[in-house]
Amino acid sequence: MRLYVAVAVSGFRRYATYRVATAAGVFTNTVFGFIMAYTYTALWDERPRLGGYDLPEALTYVWLGQALLMTSAMMGGGFSDELVERIRTGDVAIDLYRPADLQLWWLSADLGRAAFHLLGRGILPMVFGAFAFELLLPADPLVWFAFLLSVALGVVVSFAIRYLVVLTAFWLMDGSGVAQVANLTCVFFSGMLLPLPLFPGLLGELARVLPWSALLQVPADVFLGRHTGWGLVRAFGFQAAWAVALLGAGRALQSVATRKVVVQGG
Repeated sequence: MRLYVAVAVSGFRRYATYRVATAAGVFTNTVFGFIMAYTYTALWDERPRLGGYDLPEALTYVWLGQALLMTSAMMGGGFSDELVERIRTGDVAIDLYRPADLQLWWLSADLGRAAFHLLGRGILPMVFGAFAFELLLPADPLVWFAFLLSVALGVVVSFAIRYLVVLTAFWLMDGSGVAQVANLTCVFFSGMLLPLPLFPGLLGELARVLPWSALLQVPADVFLGRHTGWGLVRAFGFQAAWAVALLGAGRALQSVATRKVVVQGG
């Protein structure tokens, strides 16, 4: 266990070294936050209770989305490119000889990455948003704790999805096409563009039960106090169930994939 904690700490420190990139990311998230916030304001002026959210709730949702965009890697990134390259070159064979579980190793590194992005790229955009707009910030510390737990579960679900996508490189050698489709799917079904309750009919019902809703929609609703009591327990259970199912699927696919480690070109 200490090994994986050390890997997570190393992942945090690794991303902490990219200070210029972090500053640029904060600027980008803030700019897009303002664009989305003014778009939502115009939309909610026409429909004040759209999707069951009032305007302050909708604006809070916008800035939570910017805070969690990189934290939950909703547009890909993190370990994915590095592991795909190691699979393509065959260096993953070295990883498999290490006295460590391949999936847990990369999960630990990704948790460290997510922790840094939550602190390094999540807080400042929210602060800027709070100065410019009326945001709903919980007064109860337990809500903050529940939100952080929900974010952590969402990161695990995100990792599990990306890990499955990366494993396709064992057969395709280049997983960029699959990754692009997966990223677009994630942005749409996570609620990054619009809260999922705004999706019509069967599309909305389907979106809310797919795993991508665990990345943003569920943590945002926890933050806004829309899940309380047993509803909160069910929200955690939903995220945990998808995390276990997808990690299990990743482990099963990994078992099949590592039987055919191939170095491209020979």
